[in-house]
Amino acid sequence: MSPQSPASATPRVPEAVHRRRWAVLGVLMLSLLIVVLDNSILNVAVKTIAAPAPTGIGATQSELEWSINSYTLVFAGLLFTSGLLGDRIGRKKVLLFGITVFGIGSALAAFSGSPGELIAYRAVMGLGAAFVMPATLAVLMNVFERDEQPKAIGIWAGSVGLAIAIGPITGGILLEHFWWGSIFLVNVPVVLLALALMLWLVPDSRDPNPGRVDVPGVLLSVVGLVLLVYGIIHGGELADFTDATVLAPVLGGLAVLAGFVLHEKRSDHPAIDMTHFRKPAFSAAVAAIALVFFALMGVTFFSAFYLQSVRGYSALQSGLLILPLAVAQMVFAPRARLVVERFGAKAVCTGGMLLVALGLAAFALFDATTPVWVLEVVFFLQGAGMAHIMPPVTVSIMQALPREKAGSGSAINNTFRQVGGALGVAVLGSVLSSTYRGEIEGHLGGVPAALRDTAGESVEATLAVAEKLGPAGRDLVAPAYDAFLGAMHVTAVASAVIALAGAVVVAAFLPGRTPTGPGTAPGAGTPDDTRRASMPAPGGEAGESARR
Repeated sequence: MSPQSPASATPRVPEAVHRRRWAVLGVLMLSLLIVVLDNSILNVAVKTIAAPAPTGIGATQSELEWSINSYTLVFAGLLFTSGLLGDRIGRKKVLLFGITVFGIGSALAAFSGSPGELIAYRAVMGLGAAFVMPATLAVLMNVFERDEQPKAIGIWAGSVGLAIAIGPITGGILLEHFWWGSIFLVNVPVVLLALALMLWLVPDSRDPNPGRVDVPGVLLSVVGLVLLVYGIIHGGELADFTDATVLAPVLGGLAVLAGFVLHEKRSDHPAIDMTHFRKPAFSAAVAAIALVFFALMGVTFFSAFYLQSVRGYSALQSGLLILPLAVAQMVFAPRARLVVERFGAKAVCTGGMLLVALGLAAFALFDATTPVWVLEVVFFLQGAGMAHIMPPVTVSIMQALPREKAGSGSAINNTFRQVGGALGVAVLGSVLSSTYRGEIEGHLGGVPAALRDTAGESVEATLAVAEKLGPAGRDLVAPAYDAFLGAMHVTAVASAVIALAGAVVVAAFLPGRTPTGPGTAPGAGTPDDTRRASMPAPGGEAGESARR
C-alpha cells in the first residue's frame, strides 16, 4: 500500500463507522435492490397483468404505462424534497421512512382489484422509493473516504445488475406458481429484513447547515412532469400528437417546467442549485443518465411483449433470457473505475453509450425467428455498455458537490435518471402504440365495431379479441405479430438515435483522461476535503473526537 498523503492521513469518517463501511454498503445495496427489483419484476409481469381476470386485471396499454409512470413520476417529483430532508433531518431517518412506505405500498398493490387501484398503490410505492434511492447514495458518500468512493459506487451500481437478474427470474417463478399480486407481496419480507439491518448498522448523517425545503419548486416540478408525460401518453393513445387534448397538457407541462427553472435560479433555497449545470462535465453526466434511461426504458417495456407475445416464452423464460444483461452489469460495473483510471471518463462513457446504441439498433433486425443466442449477445452488450456509463457519471456528479450536500447530489442523479426513464416509457411507448395501431387498422375490417377500437390498442389486445372471436379471429394473429414487429423496429431505431445523441454529448463535454492519481475525480481538493463530515459515530464521543 502506498504511503498516505497528509490529506488522506486524517480521515473524515469516524473510525467506528469506517470499520463497518462494507457492511453498511451491503445494507444500502439491499435497500436499492428492493426498489429496482420491483420495477424489473413488473416489466416481466405486464403481459399477465394485461390479461383479463382472473389471470390478470385486464389493464390496457395506457394503464400498463401508467402503472410504471405513476411510480416514476411520484418518485422523480419528490426526489428534490427527499434529498433535502435527508440532508436536513438525517439520511438514516429518511431511509427508514422510505423503506417502510415502500413496503406498505407493495402490500396494497398486491391486492389491487382494478388497474386504477394498481396505479394508485404504485404511486405510494414511488413515494417510498423517492426517500430510499437518494438516501442510499448519500449515506455511501458519508461512510467512505473520497479515494474509495468510486469503488463503492461501482459496487452500488452493480447491485442494479443483481436486481435486474433476480427480478425477472423471481417474477417468472412467482407468476408460474401464484397469482400476479405475488410479485409485489414478495417485497414485504425483504423490507422487514432491510429495516432490521438499517437500525443495527447504518449510521446517521446530516448537513450541519441545511437550507429550507423548496416547496414551490417541488410542486412546480411535479405538476410540469405529470402534464408533460400525460400529454405524450394520450398522444400515443390517439395516434395523433397534434390533437388539442394532447398539445394542451404537453405545452402546459413545458411552460410549468420552464417556470420551475426560473424559480430555482431566483430562489435562495433552491431544490436544485442551477449553478452546478454551468459545469460542462456535470451537465454532460446528468444528460448521459437521462438519455441512456430514456432509450433503455422504452425498449425494456416492449421487449417483454416481444419475448412473451411474439416469441411465446413464459414469464420465467423471459427473465432467464434477460440474464446476460444483468450479469454484464454485475461483472463490469464494480471494475469500471479501473478502466476510467486508464482511459478517462470521456472514452469509457462514450464507448458504453455506443454499445448501448448498438444493442438497441439490433432490435430493429429482430423477427419472430431470430436465434436465441443473438438475443443473448445483444442483451450482454447492453449490460456491458450500461456498466461503463453509470458508475463514472455517478462519481462525476457526486464528487462535484460537498459531502454535506450528498442528499441533494443524489437527488439530482436519480431525478434525471427517473425523468429520463419516465419520458422513455411515455415517448417510446407512444411511438410503439401509435405505429402498431397504424399498421393493424387495415386488418380489423372483420372485427365487430364495438371491439375494433380495443383490438387496435396493442398486440395483447388484438390477440385477446382474436381469441374471443374464435375461428373468425384466426386471421388476426399473423397480422398482429407483423404489426408489432414493425412497430418494435421503428421504436428500436428511435431508441438507438437517442443513445447516439447521448454518446455525442458525453464525447463533447465529459473530461478526458486526467494526470491525477487513481481515485481522484472532478471536484477533488475542494473545501469539502478540509472539514469533517457531520456524522455522529456510535456513542457520540468517537464522532466528536474525530471531528476535532
